[in-house]
Amino acid sequence: MQVNQPLLAALVAWLLAQMLKLPLEYWQTGEWHFEILFSSGGMPSSHSALVAGLAWGFGLHSGFVTNEFAVAVVLAMIVIYDATGIRRAAGEQARVINRLLRELAAGHPPKEEELRELLGHTPLQVAAGTLLGMVVAWVLWTGALQRLL
Repeated sequence: MQVNQPLLAALVAWLLAQMLKLPLEYWQTGEWHFEILFSSGGMPSSHSALVAGLAWGFGLHSGFVTNEFAVAVVLAMIVIYDATGIRRAAGEQARVINRLLRELAAGHPPKEEELRELLGHTPLQVAAGTLLGMVVAWVLWTGALQRLL
């Protein structure tokens, strides 16, 4: 059975990024937040890991001058820009709106549901996710994982 290595690299990188969020969140806060496994935002960026794993996987598997690699890189650039730009700004706006709601409530619990604030990523989170995706693609391409097992 033949395996689509770029797709496998993307999916493994995404899964690893999601799993790494749990201990990193615990290390930062001292509390276990299992819901982070199923949410966006946080360290490392699983979005960046996914698209970086796909792009790097295409480059390693098919070549860095192929159309597939070019499309994957453009897709990765859009996703990474969105993660650090638009989604991060939306998270900042949610934080401000939530603060305003708390101030307007003036001691009364707000009846409105708070907006989700952790939507985007810091540049460090995106860099970590991108690097994770590239490393996973390289490990799968070189067969290093098979040699370790």
